[in-house]
Parts: sequence; structure tokens; C-alpha cells
Amino acid sequence: MVVTGRLALLVALGVVPLVLLSTAGVPAWVAAGGWVLLCAALAAVDVALAADPRRVEITRTLPERALRDEPVAGELRVRNLGTRLLRARVRDAWQPTAGAPTERARLTVPPGERRSAPLPLRPRRRGELRSAFVVVRALGPLGLAGRQAVIDTPGRIRVLPPFTSRRHLPSRLARLRELDGNTTLQVRGQGTEFDSLREYVRGDDVRSIDWRATARAGTTMLRTWRPERDRHVVIVIDTGRTAAARVGDGVRLDAAMEAALLLSVLATRAGDHVHLLMFDRVPRARVTRVDGAQLLPALVDAMTPVDPQLIDTDWDAVFAQVRGLSVRPALVVLLTAADDPEAARAFLASLPAVAARSRLLVATATDGPGEVPTHRDAADVYAAAAIERARHDAARVRDAVVRAGGDAVAASADDLPPLVADRYLALKAAGRL
Repeated sequence: MVVTGRLALLVALGVVPLVLLSTAGVPAWVAAGGWVLLCAALAAVDVALAADPRRVEITRTLPERALRDEPVAGELRVRNLGTRLLRARVRDAWQPTAGAPTERARLTVPPGERRSAPLPLRPRRRGELRSAFVVVRALGPLGLAGRQAVIDTPGRIRVLPPFTSRRHLPSRLARLRELDGNTTLQVRGQGTEFDSLREYVRGDDVRSIDWRATARAGTTMLRTWRPERDRHVVIVIDTGRTAAARVGDGVRLDAAMEAALLLSVLATRAGDHVHLLMFDRVPRARVTRVDGAQLLPALVDAMTPVDPQLIDTDWDAVFAQVRGLSVRPALVVLLTAADDPEAARAFLASLPAVAARSRLLVATATDGPGEVPTHRDAADVYAAAAIERARHDAARVRDAVVRAGGDAVAASADDLPPLVADRYLALKAAGRL
């Protein structure tokens, strides 16, 4: 049995007959007791006349997948299997991060019929969101009281990474087209292949002149080069304890996913092969041997259920996995925390072996140390010292990465994805990949 605010209001209105009966000589306790008994009787009658909330059939209409922070339009359908009119208040038991409305849907369902209520969701957390049951509260015709039942109705929705860095893709694809096709490279590098011959114009690099073709054509001919295809890009996302650090409006792991998705789409458009590894002490996600249009859905599905683990990452095991992904020289992009020398000690010790056989880029999402306070009271002095220490530690780790033969970048969660993509394009333009 459940009661509503209407019953409480009815009991409170008993003050009026209590005053009237008291003036007529009736004892106050008798008047109050009689009014309470009357209200209880009305509530009991209301419960008896209410429909049975267990005799309902509930179904949900929801998409299987949704993007984080994007609205989802769903529907909750209630069918009355009983013989009485169902005046129901229905609430779906989603977890708070699903963004379900807090108010209960109100439905009036005649016997044997079906009614539906909107079920809007706005997921705020990536992963699998579930609802195990629906609470149905059936009220009587007076609306004073009713009956309540919990109906087992399992439901779930898979919330995918939002890929907000997609907005940077058109400009990077335009630069990629400049490198490959419309404006070919004119200087040969380690990662370039022959494209075509054309006539020499003033300002071209004389080192690219093809003297044999010049002799045959009777005019100076120039070789042009374009970035090689079929290279391998191995993206490693650290899912250890440092991935749980807050960066911007989210955690470091979410920023790493955004950078990985943008780089993956760009690399596959450039004709390269992308491998993804999410690892701490065991592989949490792995995508390999997937190319073309199937790559992005495979990456998103693999990333969705992964959460940071509060353990230290085993970097020897990580790089052993990396060596197994590609036997050819590749670009290895490590998305991890590289701003604390103590936390990065094991990570830095394993870098030289990777840099010896592949191009290495270490990318870190960070909030940055901030600006040094200008006021010089005691609190500002301590804050300034902490900021300088953070900058000094980050510089030490960056220098250690460079000494190991890699490259290091650090930026905010919003700036890191385009920065990593730009480094990839720079390697392509320089013929180093």
C-alpha cells in the first residue's frame, strides 16, 4: 500500500471539522480520532478499488547504442492485463548517470489496452547502462492511496565515446590531400615513394632532377614523391591508475580515446594500418587487422566498456604486446601520463627498445600547471612553488623521452587530439613514416 500527498492534505483539512465539533461540545480527541478513522477508511476503499499493478505488461523501446552526452529518445509501453482501469505512475529504475527524468510518468490505461510514455535519457557515462525493473504505482479513483509493484523488466543501452574531436577531421583531411595527390612531395624521404615526373620550374629542389628523363625529353624533368602507404600505426592507451586522473571535464582515459579515434580515422584515410591496444597489466581492448569503414565502429565498440584500473601499468608487458602487433617499422603512439618522473620511471626504462625499431610519440592529456600567481602572500608563494615544480617535472619527463629517441607532446583534453594528428601529418610530410 502507498499513500499520496492528497491523503496528507485531507488529514490536515480535519482541522476545520475539529474546530466546529469542539465549539459544539464534542471532545477534541473524539473529533480528531473520528476524522482520522474516516480518512483511513477512504484510503482503504481507494486501495481496494485500485487496479492490480502486477497485472501489467511493460516493454521498452530504446536504441541499442547511443553517444555519451547526447539525448536519447525512448518509449515505455504499459499494457493493462487486468479488468479495472489502471491509473498508474511509472518510474524506470535507471542508474543516475543514464540521465533519466526524476518525475514519474502518469498513465491512464483501460483494461486490455496499451499506453506509452516518453523515456528520454541523456547518458553522462560511457559504457553499459542497465535498468533491472520498473516500479508501477496504481492509484484508486480518489487518488488518496494505491498499490505498488516492482516489475522485472531488464533493459540496457550501450553508451559509446562521443568522438567530439571529429570536428578537427575535415581540416586534417584537407592537409592529407595536399600531401597525397594535389600537391605531391618534391623531396624524397625515408617514408616516400615515387609518384610521377613533371617539368622543372624555378624554385624546385635540383636534387630531384631526373637526368635520364631530362635527356629523353629534351627539357629538365623532375621526380615527385608522395608519402608511402601501408605503414603501421600502433596506438597504445594506458588504462592504469594515471588514466583515472581528472583532466578538464572528464578523465585522462576519455581524452586519450578522443585522440586515438581522430588519429585512427586520419591514418586509415592515408592508407595506413591502425592497431589499438588498451592495457594496464592485462589487455583491456585490442583491435587489429581491421581497415577501411569497419575500423571506426570496431574501435568504438572495443573502447566502450573499458574503465581506468587503480593499478600500475606493466610496461614490459605492454611493449611485448606492441612487438607482436607489427613486425614492420611503425609509428607507436603512447597515450599515457608523462608528467611525473616517479610515476614514469618504469615507463621510461622501456622506451629505448621501442624507439630503436619504430617512430615513437608519447602524448599526455593534462590540465597544465596553470599561471604563477602575481600576489606574494604565503599562499601564493606556495602555489607558485607547486606550479614551478609541476613544470619542472613535466620537462624532465619530456627530456627523458627525447633522449630515449621519441617525441613527447602534452596538451589539454581538447587540444591533444588535433596535436597528435598534426604530428602524424608532419611525419608524413617529412617522409619519416
